[in-house]
Amino acid sequence: MNGTERNDISIGAAVQIVLKKDQRTGTLTEGIVMNILTKSPKHSHGIKVRLEDGQVGRVKKVL
Repeated sequence: MNGTERNDISIGAAVQIVLKKDQRTGTLTEGIVMNILTKSPKHSHGIKVRLEDGQVGRVKKVL
């Protein structure tokens, strides 16, 4: 799953996100979802989440 649909992501799911600072390079950060921040059911750049370690980014892949 590529992370553009909110239904595909749940709290506690393992995901790979791109952080704001890494958007140019596309470097992915792996972690566990603590909060889902995007309210809309879809987002073309990925659903924004907060990981358990506090980092915020857009989901690129659900593991």
